[in-house]
Amino acid sequence: MSFQEKLEKNIWGLMIMIAIVVSIGGIVEIVPLYYLDNTIEKLSQEEDSIRPYTALEQEGRDIYVREGCYTCHSQMIRPFRDEKERYGHYSLAAESKFDHPFQWGSKRTGPDLARVGGKYSTEWQVKHLVNPRSLVPESVMPGYPFLLEQKVDDTLTERKLRALAKVGVPYTEEDFSTASSSVQGKSEMEALVAYLQVLGTMVNFQEGKDYRE
Repeated sequence: MSFQEKLEKNIWGLMIMIAIVVSIGGIVEIVPLYYLDNTIEKLSQEEDSIRPYTALEQEGRDIYVREGCYTCHSQMIRPFRDEKERYGHYSLAAESKFDHPFQWGSKRTGPDLARVGGKYSTEWQVKHLVNPRSLVPESVMPGYPFLLEQKVDDTLTERKLRALAKVGVPYTEEDFSTASSSVQGKSEMEALVAYLQVLGTMVNFQEGKDYRE
């Protein structure tokens, strides 16, 4: 009887071996991080314009998550030529440092959205969200016309920003005090489009620079 057959018939031996393998995998992934000064790329002053989301953008991000957009759209461009030719510069960890949780993902029923900000006009985004096939006939994306009618719940906005501040997002007292008023009366469509229009616009990339160094 082979070692594998003996192991498969011995539940305790199998559990011990699984624990050993998982431990080795964890060590290989975790230990190198202790030897890195920083897992987030260092950007120059000219490159770094990364900021926390505004109250409206954050509300839009919450709607993006609520509606499950992340299940069909990733926000992570890999450092491969075909990826960069289609979507733009590969994604940096620094771009997601204020995201809780980040929206990287790997599922692409629809295109990656990491650099969608400014690619299309606000009017295009609204029309596309209302009826995707009016602009992209082959699209399988559902429409979200109800977002035009639904208003953002401004009663929770300040609490959301304060919660994010507790995990390191540098919001100020001024941000908290104006949070509710800045989204009051805004439609969920306005919030979602505001979020989409900021994606990928916060880093001024230097041509030819490798940020992985």
